[in-house]
Amino acid sequence: MKAEMTATPSDTAADDSEATTVGARDTIMAVTEGLTYCIRAGQLVPGQHLVEADLTQRFGVSRGSLREGLKQLNADGIVTLSRFRGAFIAALDRKGVSDLLDVLEPLCTLAARLAALHCHDAQAHAALREEAQTLVRHSETGGRAAYLESRRRFYDHLIEMGGNSELGRVIPLARTDLFRAQFSTVQTKEQHRRHARGYIKIAEAVAENDAGKAERAVRKHFAGTRATLDLLAESAFAVAGRG
Repeated sequence: MKAEMTATPSDTAADDSEATTVGARDTIMAVTEGLTYCIRAGQLVPGQHLVEADLTQRFGVSRGSLREGLKQLNADGIVTLSRFRGAFIAALDRKGVSDLLDVLEPLCTLAARLAALHCHDAQAHAALREEAQTLVRHSETGGRAAYLESRRRFYDHLIEMGGNSELGRVIPLARTDLFRAQFSTVQTKEQHRRHARGYIKIAEAVAENDAGKAERAVRKHFAGTRATLDLLAESAFAVAGRG
């Protein structure tokens, strides 16, 4: 006679504990992804104070899960936590922008170089070019959330084409989304279009498997970003003082 398998109390407790852990991770992820989307969409802006009661209702999570999510975003530089003032969407001052670009540029240059050297897949090239064209369209329609989502996909494609998975871990794309969200409202339409067209130049160079050209396209892209920022008034950076 075959013995029946019954769950012991320790087995049941382990299953419940695992389910609770998974559920907690899901709710915390709902907070981090939800807040990130709200920033991209302009529903929350750099320097804005975050009210716990509003956010728990918005995302349908407990106060504990909300605070854990805010801690994760604080570690990523997206949220600023103050013991006495609470939580704020982080914002960048002029030096913070310069520091971010100094880190981002060589990493993106490497990503473009590796993609040009190692990817000879015509479909991958077509996908990268299409994403660049999508960026231009979004820059013209003013859809900030769609633009930032498309920009993230562009870099995801570029990194995958280069074959170096570590680049995806170290390129600070989340902070860059924050940077773009902070300054998109003070840039002109022509500045937006010019920036978006830079991605087309990068995609074309990668598709030609010209590593040198790809590097130059990235550097020119970043030079344009710095030139645009140099034209902005200090008031565009003053928001950083709120957090």
